[in-house]
Amino acid sequence: MEASMEIDSEHTAAADASPSSKRLGIKNTIHTNFGDDYVFQIASSQETSSLAVSLSSNAIKFYSPATGQFIGECKGHAATIHEVSFSIPSSPNALGSCSSDGTVRVWDTRTFKQVSLLRAVSSQEIFSFSIGGSSGNLLAAGSNAQILFWDFRHGKLEACLEESHMDDVTQVRFVPNQQSKLISSSVDGLMCLFDTDGQIDDDNHLESVMNVGTSVAKVGFFGDMNQRLWCLTHIETLSIWDWRDSARQINFEDARSLASDKWNLDQIDYFVDCHYSGADDRLWVIGGTSSGTLGYFPIDHQAASGAIGPAEAILEGGHSGVVRTVLPVSFTPGGLSQSKDIFGWTGGEDGRLCCWLSDKSLAANRSWVSSALVMKSQKVHKLNRHHPY
Repeated sequence: MEASMEIDSEHTAAADASPSSKRLGIKNTIHTNFGDDYVFQIASSQETSSLAVSLSSNAIKFYSPATGQFIGECKGHAATIHEVSFSIPSSPNALGSCSSDGTVRVWDTRTFKQVSLLRAVSSQEIFSFSIGGSSGNLLAAGSNAQILFWDFRHGKLEACLEESHMDDVTQVRFVPNQQSKLISSSVDGLMCLFDTDGQIDDDNHLESVMNVGTSVAKVGFFGDMNQRLWCLTHIETLSIWDWRDSARQINFEDARSLASDKWNLDQIDYFVDCHYSGADDRLWVIGGTSSGTLGYFPIDHQAASGAIGPAEAILEGGHSGVVRTVLPVSFTPGGLSQSKDIFGWTGGEDGRLCCWLSDKSLAANRSWVSSALVMKSQKVHKLNRHHPY
């Protein structure tokens, strides 16, 4: 049941973490239910002016980024949703999602109906997907020790790579600006580079292997021509790679301790993500505490040994538990121009979706909290954030 919003003032004062830190204020907090369901991921679309939020109830809900108003929801997945993305070719109103139910589904966000379904064989789970290839119509999906490739236009399974990874494939990503190149990562501690032109197979299309040494959680591209790769692991280490040379350039085995030493708040318990600004070639790792506070820690990726600097932004007072996802405005297509003075959105295990003001808007810091957006789920989810998926 959807409910009305309650407008309220909120003050989020706390001790300064460092002289240069920006403490960001909360604009909106949305309770997606009464607390049982987690927020897994937030995705955005400039064209549809909406936020897609995947929940542990296996539903995807849509909200206005500016007001937090509930717009609609998509239901169909029968197991955990691992990834959602507005990345469907020539379809700005389409959202893709993948799940442990072994499917990649496409939804029309105007009607909230499913319009396409790709299904893996043999009860395989799907943990990640990416669309690219030379034609722009190749969909790659990471599964149980396999990488699957479909022709997205016709829904035809083109290839299945079974020899490159020995465990679950946690991420697949086509290289921006070099769409025939694909990076995969896995619980087996390896990252693989593939050339997806032609008839894809393990023998002729695996170009290189990078050994991280421990289970890989997330990867992302950054730098000039996206030639570098950041890598976060399930034991919270961070490394920087040049994927073209298969070379690890920087390795932060004690990343949590290094970040924790850079502020006077609680110990960093986990990393949520990394974010990159191409305009000034800056990279941040986003660390969080068990109580829900987040810090944006800059990474000096030019120095030979690298360094993690003091937190430059602190998001505090919005969450009461582990934060699962961060989506800054600067990381969205076109910056969601209607969301003036908003820094970004976060979601977590407390079932909240929080909207954060930029530091320019702190003087007008007010928040509204919904009394009840969704009826309480009958299922109680006990999910471990440190599980590989």
